[in-house]
Amino acid sequence: MDSLLAAEPVLACCFVVCGVCLGTASGLVPGLHANNMAFLLAGVAPSVPGPPLYVGMAMLAAGVVHTFLDVVPSLALGVPDASMAAVALPGHRLVLEGRGREALRLSALGSGGAVLLAVPLAIPVTRLMVAAWPTIRANLSVVILAVAALLVVTEGTPTSMVGAAVSLLSSGLLGVATLDLSPSAPLSAGGILAPLFAGLFGAPVLVDALGSGGIPPQEESTIAVSRPEVAGLTGVGTVAGAIVGYVPAVSSAIAATVALLAVPGRYGARGFVIATSGVNTSNAIFALFALVALGSPRTGVLVAVDAVGAPLSLGHLLAAVAAAAAAGFLLVVAVGDRYLAVVGRLDATKLSVAILLGLAVLSFLFAGAVGVVAYLAAAVVGLVPARFRARRANLMGVLFGPILVG
Repeated sequence: MDSLLAAEPVLACCFVVCGVCLGTASGLVPGLHANNMAFLLAGVAPSVPGPPLYVGMAMLAAGVVHTFLDVVPSLALGVPDASMAAVALPGHRLVLEGRGREALRLSALGSGGAVLLAVPLAIPVTRLMVAAWPTIRANLSVVILAVAALLVVTEGTPTSMVGAAVSLLSSGLLGVATLDLSPSAPLSAGGILAPLFAGLFGAPVLVDALGSGGIPPQEESTIAVSRPEVAGLTGVGTVAGAIVGYVPAVSSAIAATVALLAVPGRYGARGFVIATSGVNTSNAIFALFALVALGSPRTGVLVAVDAVGAPLSLGHLLAAVAAAAAAGFLLVVAVGDRYLAVVGRLDATKLSVAILLGLAVLSFLFAGAVGVVAYLAAAVVGLVPARFRARRANLMGVLFGPILVG
């Protein structure tokens, strides 16, 4: 019996390490969202030998590491998953300026700082959001409309304001037409969001990269933002991520869009990278507390954890989060620098064509033929903002529209 008890921590660590490896692999795949990975794991989990708690710890570790590493393909290839869509263009701009290594470190600081801030804030924020949720729910449409209006009026020129409005409307109509679909697909973890976001935010960057010179050599990694500024920007992202963690139907992509509006313009792309990374990771922390407090999973990863019947032992689950966060922080830099170097040596046109085709295959796997059609339609809509010099964050209308119509 004593030997069995002694083996328990070792077994738990093995499961967490496996989760870190899975999250690393999924985070580095262009356009793959953590939810898709989580549902795949949920399908496989019943056949995995081991206590459900440890399986849940592995899933949670995978989800946390994914939130650290999904910035890497967003920066190197311009192909984000849904939660990193808002930062894709500003972060990619840093890469094109030769500051990709700095951007990776800014993202690691934003995600790591969000973990440190989210855990002590989780209990008071949980109490506040439980009390405020009825009011928020009753006025959710007003909140969404206010965000949409801010996106339009904060554009720099009349032309870009028109582009923002067109982008919001067209992507909103696309979302209304597609998000309720449940197409048959080769993978049971499918969903229409992956094709939509691949088309809206990935394909346009790749199309524009055809014939380009690719990624320039990346300079040294010195961070051009002070520690107090990093802390403040991380706080913005953490607070936005807290809202997402407790409010159903509002994704981290929407919270990232709101966070961008709160980032002072003087921080530019660096501020966007830090804040959005903070949103993405803090969402995972607050959603865990929401599950424990309210019994309702708010993210795909926690839906999967709940589905395997993992006991909600907060101590064990937070230990998995802490270990995964430490691993993710180190992996962003170690893997990200090499990822940028490898991509920089490849032919930009061939790489763009290969990824465009790869995203089409991914769309088919997750949503069948309907997913491919949605991917192509979204790619056309995704070309709109750049033609008007408007922010691509306006394409978040794809989520605003369905929420507004219920």
